[in-house]
Amino acid sequence: MSLAKPAMRGLLGKRLRFHLPIAFTLSLVAALGFKYGVTEPRKQAYADFYKQYDAVKDFNAMREAGIFESVRPSGE
Repeated sequence: MSLAKPAMRGLLGKRLRFHLPIAFTLSLVAALGFKYGVTEPRKQAYADFYKQYDAVKDFNAMREAGIFESVRPSGE
């Protein structure tokens, strides 16, 4: 009684035919999960913030606080 010879010929091709579709599917699921789980909510949060953001009002508040060296507060 002898051991069966290992099937070495075509082993890479056989393993790739099995693992490549799985890897492709998992990478696609991960990419879609990242897009809809991270980037879309982030874009929506930025859009919501800038709907209400007033840059001139923020600039005037910083100017009055004395943050800028080149712009004096209106009281001076």
